[in-house]
Amino acid sequence: MLITVVTLFPEMFPGPLTYSLLGKKLGTLWNLKIVNIRDFSDNIWHKVDDTPYGGGAGMVLKPNIVHDSLSYALSLYNGSNPTIVYMTPRGQVFNSNIAKKIVNNEGIIILCGRYEGIDQRVIDFWKTNHNLVEISIGDYVLFGGEIPAMVLIETCLRFIPGIMHNSESVMDESFAIDLLEYPQYTKPAIWCGNSVPSVLLSGNHLEIAKWRTEQSKQITKALRPDLWKKYLELHSDNGG
Repeated sequence: MLITVVTLFPEMFPGPLTYSLLGKKLGTLWNLKIVNIRDFSDNIWHKVDDTPYGGGAGMVLKPNIVHDSLSYALSLYNGSNPTIVYMTPRGQVFNSNIAKKIVNNEGIIILCGRYEGIDQRVIDFWKTNHNLVEISIGDYVLFGGEIPAMVLIETCLRFIPGIMHNSESVMDESFAIDLLEYPQYTKPAIWCGNSVPSVLLSGNHLEIAKWRTEQSKQITKALRPDLWKKYLELHSDNGG
């Protein structure tokens, strides 16, 4: 999978993405290209923004410059149709289901905003002509879209076959079955007077699976009532 990040700060990448399993697979199972928005500036000072019409604080990225940088990024895909994402606080909140949809496409282009945002006209153009999707990683505001882009990349790549050593890890994680993950334990069996639940030592895989499912339900109900409500709605036909 080719992932292209369109940003004003190319030096931020690959950054954390070079570590652990993702870093080991970079260049084989996935590739990363960085497009510097400033390279498409239309003036000798490499200026990419201007004051907003109507007044207000901050600066807005100019539509022609963003458009040219996105067009160049798209040309790297040789006619295929990557998912094009704009990281913005007003986008739909990112989750595992969105990540799964993204990795089913022919690569990803991620546009990182800065300052007060991007001229709406270029956003509308790429939505209409290239199905640009606006995505947020949460209800808060950061200085730019680079860190959210890294969150999106890491989440999506976990669903690429071969990235994870054990494919069952992805299936068992939080949100994979609309529930938070069950508690995990390892050796020693007794630590500070606390024992590992006996069912995990039984060797009975059916009972272990039942215990883990029940734990996931209890944890989700206690910690994320919003997810628990959604789970009950999705599974009401089979009794939860």
